[in-house]
Amino acid sequence: MYIGKVIGSVVATIKIDHLQDRKLLLVDQLDLEGNETGYYDIAVDVVQAGPGDTVMVIDEGNGARQILGIDPGAIRAVIVGVVDEIHIGL
Repeated sequence: MYIGKVIGSVVATIKIDHLQDRKLLLVDQLDLEGNETGYYDIAVDVVQAGPGDTVMVIDEGNGARQILGIDPGAIRAVIVGVVDEIHIGL
């Protein structure tokens, strides 16, 4: 799982069946200072996130498929939360 920022959306008119009616977003992984790293995923959105939102992403296929309730399926990343605040401390 990682924290990322939604930087765009992906539109595909032809998709495999289990992606039909699902929103796909482009998410850039953030480092601990909140900076974009350039490492990104195309993630299925299940929390109604949008451009500019800071989000929590599960980027492990088995967990992603469990969240969506599909098996087997071609899913690797799912947005599972919109982040309100991040506190890093000892």
